[in-house]
This record gives sequence, structure tokens and C-alpha cells, in this order.
Amino acid sequence: MVRANGAVSLRELARVVQTSEVTVRRDVRALEAEGLLDRRHGGAVLPGGFSREPGYPQKTHLSAAEKSAIADLAAGLVEEGDAVVVGAGTTTQELARRLARVPGLTVVTNSLLVAQALAHANRVEVVMTGGTLRGSNYALVGSGAEQSLQGLRVTKAFISGSGLTAERGLSTANMLSASVDRALVQSAAEVIVLADHTKLGTDSMFPTVATETITRLVTDEQATSDDGTARELDALADCGVQIDLAPIGAAPSGDAPVHGTGSGPVHQTQPGPLARRTAPPSGGAPLPGQRRPGAHGGPGGPVGHGGMPVRLAELGLPRGR
Repeated sequence: MVRANGAVSLRELARVVQTSEVTVRRDVRALEAEGLLDRRHGGAVLPGGFSREPGYPQKTHLSAAEKSAIADLAAGLVEEGDAVVVGAGTTTQELARRLARVPGLTVVTNSLLVAQALAHANRVEVVMTGGTLRGSNYALVGSGAEQSLQGLRVTKAFISGSGLTAERGLSTANMLSASVDRALVQSAAEVIVLADHTKLGTDSMFPTVATETITRLVTDEQATSDDGTARELDALADCGVQIDLAPIGAAPSGDAPVHGTGSGPVHQTQPGPLARRTAPPSGGAPLPGQRRPGAHGGPGGPVGHGGMPVRLAELGLPRGR
């Protein structure tokens, strides 16, 4: 499974082999001693120090429950009339399915999967970047995508990646994807990273978002069940990143809020240093590493300079009204 997917969680391994996570953890430790894989917080990756990026079919089956919970919580952070950017990934695709119910929303994306999830959404405007299609994750990359984002201003950026550490920030395994992700977050007043617990403490080849640029991390509650990932959360919080923990299986995705209040629910499962930093901000000065909100596009849609983004309607794709 690790060779096919590049990375796998202990929970997924335990489910497939029908045994306990304790047994799987012991077996993974033995395989690491033989040099067959590297342990990571909550999972395992191919040996070599850096996780590689699995293809889209593999990623859809990894940590599915965690991604759904993260998407439910993240959807509550979006307000009616917001203009946001949503990067490529299976977690952001889950988020897009929930954003389809937010009225007056404008979504800028380089992901065909995100655009498809929103194509029939009533009163949601989708703006796509230009660029070259990267078939492995159905994302538009390259100079065309980056140029179409120049001058863009939105309220929030929702971004994912292959790994996240306090020392290095968010990273991914593909250079072209990393470059577009950096352009996406430069347009936003708030940068929100969506990453399940298997990505915490994992490093990949190309950095995308520095830790000091990340406003908020939305992850799942399993991140507090392992000492390593819990320490990583505390380190991220010490850098000024606000941590939101999504409860797994608390509510079906159909019960996700239609639109949020801008602060979003917070689910704290572990006392200690983390508890001091997970409450929603009450306003005023931003936390260290946060940026004050700037100008952003409204319901009429943001405009990118240096190459106009292509709107979904201009591609001839169907839209609901």
C-alpha cells in the first residue's frame, strides 16, 4: 500500500489488514528497521526522507473520513458574499462540495475538480486560472496559471499539500504545483491550510507556504492522539497558527452549515499549550504570523491582471441558476 500510494495512515492499514492500530504500529516499526519504509506521525511513507505525491485515484481513498470532517469545519469559515481561492487537492474538493450552498460566493481555483463541484451551484461564481493541465491531480499549473493570479485580492485562501511542519511550513512533491500554490496564497488576507493528521510532521520536496504566512490550520482530532503530531500542533501554535480540530463522524457532510460566521467552530480535545491558542479570535490585532484583512473581491468577482482568469461560463460548461 505504501509503494502504491506513497503514504498511508495507520488507521487505513489497520482497516485493510483487520487488526488493531497498536499491532500495525509495531509492524511498521519493524519494517522501518529493515529500511522498507519510514514512519511518520500517524502513518508511513516510502523511505528516503520525503513523501512522494500519490495519484488522484489513490488520494481519494486516503483518510476519507478525516477529509470529510475537515471540509465540514472549513465550510463554516466562509461567509455569504466572500471571495476565496481554493487550491487543488482531494480535501479542497470536499470543501468545494460544501461551498456550493454558500450564496453570493466567488471562488477562484486552478482545480478542475473544484470547478466541477461548483459548476451547478446556484449563486456561486467560479473563476478559473489559465495554465497547463497537470493530469495527475486535474490542476492547472505553469506560468499561465501564475500570471492570471497577479493582482488578485480575496478574503481567504484554502490550500492543501503533501506535508506540514512548523519548521518548514506546507510542502508538496511537485515543483509546478508548489509555484501555483504560492501564487494562490499571495492573493489572500487569510491563509487556511487543510491537512489531516497524516500530513503533520511530514516533509516534502518543495515548500509552498511558510509557517509565518499560515493564519489557520484545520485538521482532524486524530492529530492529538499521537505524541508526535500533538507536539507539531503545539509548535505550529507557538508560531502563531490558529488550530482547529474537526471531530470525525460528528455529523454527516449533509449537515454542514450553509454559510459560516467567519470564525468557525473549534473542537478542542486536548488540554495544555494547544488549548490557549484554539479559541476563535475576538478581533483586534492579529496573532503572530497572521495578516490583517485587506481589500478583496466581492460577489461580482475578483479580477486578475497579467492574464485574465477564465470564467466557467466562458468555457461553455453548464451552470445552475
